[in-house]
Amino acid sequence: MKTLRDTWLVFQRHMLLLTRSPLSILLGVAQPVVYLALFAPLLKPALSSMGADSMTDAYRIYVPGMLVALALGGGLYVGFGLLAELASGVIERARVTPVSRAALLLGRALRDVVVLVVQAAIIIVLAMPLGLFVHVQDLLLAYALLALITLSSSAVSYGIALKVSDPNALGQVVNNIAQPLMLLSGTLLPLALAPLWLRRVSDWNPFSRAVVGMRALFAGHTGDASVWQSIALLAAVAVLALAWSARLFARSVR
Repeated sequence: MKTLRDTWLVFQRHMLLLTRSPLSILLGVAQPVVYLALFAPLLKPALSSMGADSMTDAYRIYVPGMLVALALGGGLYVGFGLLAELASGVIERARVTPVSRAALLLGRALRDVVVLVVQAAIIIVLAMPLGLFVHVQDLLLAYALLALITLSSSAVSYGIALKVSDPNALGQVVNNIAQPLMLLSGTLLPLALAPLWLRRVSDWNPFSRAVVGMRALFAGHTGDASVWQSIALLAAVAVLALAWSARLFARSVR
């Protein structure tokens, strides 16, 4: 119970800080919106092999992948905020408090989930006039899947930040992780367009399963096996990532 209470307190603090700089949420969706407006219209011919006979079909395939990219990429870069807190002494002051060390991670990660949910909602609303339509129950499951992706990626980012402790090195490490994961998950272009060997490599990427599950949800196929498999897989990844990062927090903040 103490960990839950402390997590709520840390979450409240970071949400308060977030409300003081809401511009960060809008800046986070700026690039996806540009892709939505300028890149997605080019996709109809490329996605015709997947049944995209209209722009509505193209957006139904493209937007879920873009949301996964936003959750994955956005989560992997939150470690820079932790480094700023380390440099300013915020984490150092936490050493003398009785707050749970795991709560320091969980509160931040839940803040990252809220940011992602708001950004995803903005993108979906902007895509609706373009023909995108998603049932409410499918959208709620999609949000759950995105939350698991964000928990996983943000926990990994915080753990790497504690290990590296240098913004320049963190940027290089995150880029080297984010680019292969995104390319091998089919976030922007479906992996059905890739050669066979690349599809086989992507089978080992849990986020490629998430993209498949997201696209099934946006197509209205809630009962598709890929949906529940991706949720179960990402839940396991999130637990492992949070456990690893929480252990590093416990060691670093004493």
